[in-house]
Amino acid sequence: MEIAYQTDVGKKRLNNQDYVGVFTNQQGATLALVADGMGGHRGGDVASEMAVSHIGYAFEKTQATEIEAVVKWLIYELQQENERILEKSQQYEDLSGMGTTIVAVLISGTRFLVANIGDSRAYLYRNRRLMQITEDHSLVNELVKNGELTAEEAERFPQKNVITRSLGVSSNVDADVTIYDFDADDALLLCSDGLTNMVSDAEISAVLATDQPLQSKAEALIDMANAAGGLDNITALIVHQEGGQPND
Repeated sequence: MEIAYQTDVGKKRLNNQDYVGVFTNQQGATLALVADGMGGHRGGDVASEMAVSHIGYAFEKTQATEIEAVVKWLIYELQQENERILEKSQQYEDLSGMGTTIVAVLISGTRFLVANIGDSRAYLYRNRRLMQITEDHSLVNELVKNGELTAEEAERFPQKNVITRSLGVSSNVDADVTIYDFDADDALLLCSDGLTNMVSDAEISAVLATDQPLQSKAEALIDMANAAGGLDNITALIVHQEGGQPND
């Protein structure tokens, strides 16, 4: 298994409120995290770094390899981190209202779980096909689901950045968690909306289909988002399950 990632401030923002990290526990399981912070002039970067660092370091101390057991652990850690972000935002005026999205992939053996809160996404690239495997927790996605907007109208929706779930905004934590098989030659992409608002799924798929090194693919995605305007911070993390016999 190989992992590469890149994060960039983009063309319009003064600081990078995205945060990314990869962690390994004591049994060799891997946790990859991407968070996109929001709020205050420095609150967003504090919230995203808190979420990734605290959950990642807690994972490094664990022994778990069974995916089902890890689900309970991750949900608990997300709840704990939500409380920590809420508490800190109430302690410091310049952090008031801070919060963060988070998308996580935990890989153990030939299976992985994906969890998300907000609109940072996970994609599975399998057999040269790109599939979004998280659902955006956003106002625009709710309007599309309810039939109030078409997919084309959603692209131009002025409140596209309004999210309906995040860490650190309310006492309730509601993460979506799903378990998948991780087959030979599969790739996973975790990213913030600074990528997906600038680069189409077809363009992402084309980059993942190339033979260039994994780090070059991550950098290419960042470059494409910046070339399209770079309106937000941009993060791309790619995990590749190397070849061999596909799972049964």
